[in-house]
Amino acid sequence: MIGTFSLVCRIGSGGMGQVFLGESEAGHQAAVKVIKPSVLDEDTRARFLSEVESLRTVYGPFVAAFVGADATADQPWLAVEYVAGPDLRTLIAGQGPLPLAETASLGALLAEGLGTVHDAGLLHRDLKPQNILLSPYGPKVIDFGLAVLAERRTTLTATGFVVGSVLCMPPEQARGEHRLDRSADVYALGAVLLFAATGHYPYEAPTWQAVALKIEDPATPPDLTDAPPELVPLITDMLALEPDARPALPEVTGRLVRVIREQGLTALQAKRRLIALTPEFSVPQLPVPAPEPPGGVDAPAYTPAVIDEAAVEDDEEAGPAPSAGAGRRTAGPDGDGDDADDGAFAHGESAPPRRDSRPGARGGVTAVRPSAPLRIAERIRAGYAREARF
Repeated sequence: MIGTFSLVCRIGSGGMGQVFLGESEAGHQAAVKVIKPSVLDEDTRARFLSEVESLRTVYGPFVAAFVGADATADQPWLAVEYVAGPDLRTLIAGQGPLPLAETASLGALLAEGLGTVHDAGLLHRDLKPQNILLSPYGPKVIDFGLAVLAERRTTLTATGFVVGSVLCMPPEQARGEHRLDRSADVYALGAVLLFAATGHYPYEAPTWQAVALKIEDPATPPDLTDAPPELVPLITDMLALEPDARPALPEVTGRLVRVIREQGLTALQAKRRLIALTPEFSVPQLPVPAPEPPGGVDAPAYTPAVIDEAAVEDDEEAGPAPSAGAGRRTAGPDGDGDDADDGAFAHGESAPPRRDSRPGARGGVTAVRPSAPLRIAERIRAGYAREARF
């Protein structure tokens, strides 16, 4: 148990903690992020508290919704909406780069999603393929562990200390600058678009330090090999060295939608094609608890050979209690006590003889015979016995 959630299984891990699939008492599933005890210090707790406060203010269809948190617990935890789908890196690794229209749709949807983050006064600061989940309803942005208020004048990391994933990091962030603006997320989105279309990042090297040096070097342009020609101008602008040269998110959305329309599709049609590429995702769940036996542990096991008095029809007339395996019916004026939907006997099959009969109070015949469910069960049992080899 973490907080109010029963943990089902682990679904991820990172430098700050592990992520579990959790279920609330009522059955609501959430992704529960738990801070590792080995990194739990004052700075880490402060950063985690910032993440909690950030998520409380962010709403929108492209952001995993906040569910609950406890930043002051011995093991701080944060629960957000569980998204049943793979992350973008896993999808590309398994299926290869996305087609043009699907890539443009992904970028346009993510640009709108980041717009809701920016409208809340936040930056993501760590947008990367692993932080983009593909759900049956479209992409979702997750992990605001490094999000900070855009207007803050303080920072949790000192100048010169690099925080984030360097493969999608803008030059100013790779240099350790902490006063970032919205253009930093635009650069990261450009790197994500390139990865979705080609399977590689703008800059790659054996170590993160070597990658950071390439990103900062004005003489080293980003590697746009295999990028669709329709997307090269936009991705080039988004990966500009200077933050002021990068387009704003509304412009990114508009240019990507134009690419979609040039393919003869609407934005919604392209989104549906993107969703169609997402494989079905099996969601684990807690095992079903064994039910307690009714009436206490000493209650006898149910057997069809013993009639359940509670199953006797409410409209039966008072009379002697039926014997085991029998029930009571009152026939109508036509002498037939069967309901129209009994289905107890097939066409042309004779009913078994009634056990006894006597004049009823209204001149009818009161018959004592097995109830319909019991008769059906007996016929099934007899048929099985005839075919059994033992």
